[in-house]
Amino acid sequence: MPFIGPWEIALILAIVLLLFGPKKLPELAKSMGDAIRQFKTASDGGGGLIPGSSTPGAPKTAYPAIEPPVQPISPQAKSAEVLLETAKNLGIKTEGKTMDQISEEITEKAGQKQSSVEKSETEKVSKPETKEEKK
Repeated sequence: MPFIGPWEIALILAIVLLLFGPKKLPELAKSMGDAIRQFKTASDGGGGLIPGSSTPGAPKTAYPAIEPPVQPISPQAKSAEVLLETAKNLGIKTEGKTMDQISEEITEKAGQKQSSVEKSETEKVSKPETKEEKK
């Protein structure tokens, strides 16, 4: 009796169904499939599976990804970035100027804007609105 025929396979499946029940059969089939897959990848010389992973061919040992070290930004570099961005927002050209010159121009421009805002506010307070302006 060297070969297992179709009747013997059916008999084995019926016994397995009786032993494990219909709810456990899918779990059993999945675990057997995973075991066969691991065996095949290991025998082929492939990496195998990482424990807890279902990706075949992954290396057996998992190392965390090495990221380059983050260079901390110095406070001077940070303040220079903020200064240049502020100058750009105010429309000040920064090419060929030192940080001190840029800072002075920002201060002048901010002073001009502040005085123009104060001037417009005093005009609103001193000038009463007429009925035509409200419309």
